[in-house]
Amino acid sequence: MDPYQMIYCMTATRISHTSMRITPIMSVYDEQNALNGLQRLDSRAIGAIYDQYFSEVYRYIRYRVGDDALAEDLASDVFMRLLESAQKQQGPQSSLKGWLIATASNVVNDHLRKQYRRPIETLSEAMPDEASNVHAEIDQREQSRAVQSAYASLTAEQQHVLALRFGQGYSLEETAAHLKKNVNAVKALQFRALAALQRQIGEVSYE
Repeated sequence: MDPYQMIYCMTATRISHTSMRITPIMSVYDEQNALNGLQRLDSRAIGAIYDQYFSEVYRYIRYRVGDDALAEDLASDVFMRLLESAQKQQGPQSSLKGWLIATASNVVNDHLRKQYRRPIETLSEAMPDEASNVHAEIDQREQSRAVQSAYASLTAEQQHVLALRFGQGYSLEETAAHLKKNVNAVKALQFRALAALQRQIGEVSYE
């Protein structure tokens, strides 16, 4: 099967966002073997990489964009970019995980820039008829929109560190290694991001 078709089929047949498990293509995942196979565009290695890392890439993107379907689309785009880079002999040479998360960050930033230029408002197709439920849903959506707007107002680096720490559950040490910063710098970045987020949300009134 063509590697691109494989990525498409894997994404299309994924049933649950929460379990994020499919039958492994390689019985035991080995990073170096996967890297070597990726360079050869070997379908078994590509499938193993997808199975190993899709859930982490998805969770990172989901934390940043706040939408299940969009997160899955963007996560699939990350793996397409992996194949394109491998075809050009520009793929990762050591850390697949680091390369994928960095690419996921770029994909999200690209999407947010496009969204900022052409904001699209989507309405629920199944709006309840009851007036009280309508008001409750509107209030909930307004609050959710306010939080998303506050998060979007952060710098890309601040969004990135929060997604790694709270979306991915990375420790301070893991985050520091990924960002190539020391732990104290990550602490400071995280503190500024949370302070800015709280300040933005605190300025919103729902009355």
